[in-house]
This record gives sequence, structure tokens and C-alpha cells, in this order.
Amino acid sequence: MRDPFTAGILSFFIPGVGQLYNGRILAGILWLIITPGFWIGTGGTLGWICHIIAAYTAYSFAKDNPVRRMGDGRLSRRLPSAW
Repeated sequence: MRDPFTAGILSFFIPGVGQLYNGRILAGILWLIITPGFWIGTGGTLGWICHIIAAYTAYSFAKDNPVRRMGDGRLSRRLPSAW
């Protein structure tokens, strides 16, 4: 089970970690890369905005998708139908 509160808090303190917690690996890596760029590039103004957006997206994804499904958000390989 995904806990929306945990996902939101994780991503608020370190943007991208809440997405990783939700199983959204690519989104988590992108937030981990983009947010420091906004912090440095704007002197912190857009960094806070990224923190809030990352926390909200992690929270809303966990709320809308509380149960983990096989291959949900992960890079997984499909087996041929003969298996």
C-alpha cells in the first residue's frame, strides 16, 4: 500500500524521493535532477516551487493509486505469451 502522506513528505524534503517511493523511477530521477537546477538558476525561488509541486504530484499519485501492481512504474520486461 502506498501512503500518500509519506510520499508527499518524502518528496517535499527531497524532491523525487516520493516518486521513487511510489515506484515512478523515471519521474523521481527527473525531479532529483531538475530541482537543484532551479535552486541554483533562480537563487532559490523556483526551487521552493519545485519542492511543492514534487510533493503534490507524489501525494496525488499515491492517493489515486494506493495498490502496487506488478510492473507499475518500473522498467519491467514482459515475458512472451508462451510462458
